[in-house]
Amino acid sequence: MQTQFKSAIVRVHDLVMTVLAVMAAFALRFSEVELARRLPYIVTALPLVGLYAMVVYNLCGLYRGRWRFASIPDLVQIVRACAIMALTMLVADYVLISNKFYGTFFVGKMTILLYGVLQVMALGGPRMAYRYWRLRRVTGSAARETRTPVLVIGKQNEADSVLQAIETQSLQGVYALGILTPKETQRGETIRGVRILGSVAELDRVVDDFAVQGIKVGRLIATASALVPEAEPERLLSAGRRLALPIWRVQQTLEDSAHASQLAPIDIEALLLRDSVTIDRKRLGGLIAGQRIAVTGGGGSIGSELAQRAAVLGAAEVLIIENAEPLLHQVLESFSRLTVAGTISGALADIRDRARMMRVLADFKPDLVIHAAALKHVPYLEADWGEAIKTNIVGSMNVLDAAVAAGAKAAVMISTDKAIDPVSILGVTKRFAELYAQLLDQEAQATRVISVRFGNVLGSNGSVIPKFRAQIAAGGPVTVTDPEMVRYFMTVREASELVLSAASHALISEQANDPPAVYVLKMGQQVRIVDLAEQLIRLSGFEPYKDIAISFTGARPGERLHEIMFADQELATETGIDGVLAAAPMSATRAEIAAWVDRLLQAEAAQDRSSAETVFAEAVPNFHPARLNDH
Repeated sequence: MQTQFKSAIVRVHDLVMTVLAVMAAFALRFSEVELARRLPYIVTALPLVGLYAMVVYNLCGLYRGRWRFASIPDLVQIVRACAIMALTMLVADYVLISNKFYGTFFVGKMTILLYGVLQVMALGGPRMAYRYWRLRRVTGSAARETRTPVLVIGKQNEADSVLQAIETQSLQGVYALGILTPKETQRGETIRGVRILGSVAELDRVVDDFAVQGIKVGRLIATASALVPEAEPERLLSAGRRLALPIWRVQQTLEDSAHASQLAPIDIEALLLRDSVTIDRKRLGGLIAGQRIAVTGGGGSIGSELAQRAAVLGAAEVLIIENAEPLLHQVLESFSRLTVAGTISGALADIRDRARMMRVLADFKPDLVIHAAALKHVPYLEADWGEAIKTNIVGSMNVLDAAVAAGAKAAVMISTDKAIDPVSILGVTKRFAELYAQLLDQEAQATRVISVRFGNVLGSNGSVIPKFRAQIAAGGPVTVTDPEMVRYFMTVREASELVLSAASHALISEQANDPPAVYVLKMGQQVRIVDLAEQLIRLSGFEPYKDIAISFTGARPGERLHEIMFADQELATETGIDGVLAAAPMSATRAEIAAWVDRLLQAEAAQDRSSAETVFAEAVPNFHPARLNDH
């Protein structure tokens, strides 16, 4: 209601200004006699002129932005609108009115020129004045008393974006003391009235100079260019630690809205990787918007991020299914702080409970089911292998069957790169679940059932990064299994959006008889775990092997030194989506899978691991449990 009222006020303002500009142009151009002669016609024509002006202003986009964000592009739109108005007036005067109807030109070129200039000033002037008034409120001395003084670090164009966010108050609670850029030659230049004080290497001097003036720098805001590997961000983080200055970055909220920014602590794990894959969010929005999405394992790091991405991309309803009550409560509470159009709800349910899963999905009637619930820690599953069978195999079958029964358009099962030529219980149970997903995809008429493989996710629950950070905080040592162990890594957000991208490809496939595919996310080059540990130590402000020791503990059961993306018999194909490949591995019949599952459950009940491994070797010929540490 308030937004509509403000919009109405703006339109009334523009209408009044249009009338005043027309009257002022005639008053300046003509004598009193000529003006009096034209006045009756002007008054008669003004309502039509005003109505036409409102149409032109709307078409030119004058009401798509807010005055508080008024800028050069807004002035360009105003000039375009005024030019159209002036051109229309010229055509009307010379073609429709002219001397044939009035005896002479009614308006005249000089009047039209005056009108155009006055109209630009009448529309643009108040907008710029309001923008300046808002700026003074943000940067004035009174405002500074309640805001944190910061230094902005990074390239000029990025610093300009941060300062603009501060000016428009989309970034609140701070004001800029100065800018530090990578180039020494830019010292003394100003951006939006804020001086460039030197290079990033001069941070200590700049902070000391402000301290002499009695000004305490409260925070550093690092832009993207300050955090790329070439900028040596570990030096910046080390300086921040030494100076007791928190370093934050600007992050966009709710799908990178241009005017919705907030400060967030540096996400160190994001600095450890190659550039993320560019995600086609328009494509994802087309898939997700208005859909009903169910996510199993929604309390975990991957599941909760998938649920959040779906909500942000416009899902009509998101159902989070989780068997751990504290995790379900935690993720639902986190959603209460987001502003999304759809409905978020939760269901306490265990995927091992087939009847419960059938009821939950039948009641919800999802369009898309994302199955992220799983047991995933290799050492635990090597010890408690039966639990992996009940969750990763039987639980996955329950979820996928329930999705098909509920009439979902698609069901997506999260798999792992460890499913390829598996050597661990985790890998082989996930590959078995892939077999069942392939079978359902072949059988189901109305539901696509796909699997998506990817590697380790930085910062996820139980991953190596939180472990390393805790060890660094405790003073070390940081423990690495083997100096030659390498893994694929990606961020939680990147993994989640690529999973949704894979689902979009499956849904829009025009080839109904295509072989069922397992989708594989591109994860770049494998990273040595020891290199990861060393970089994380440096980014934490310490020197590896000097301040923080690194010790090697040896590979654990079920671990191999190198992971692979595709099995030998799998043919990798491009999907047309950046970051997503497809494979068509070997499949199995329903009779074979049913027999294997029965024998696995019998082996689990008898705690006969040898019999279970025999079944796995039949179902997944490349399963070699004896080769635990020789990859």
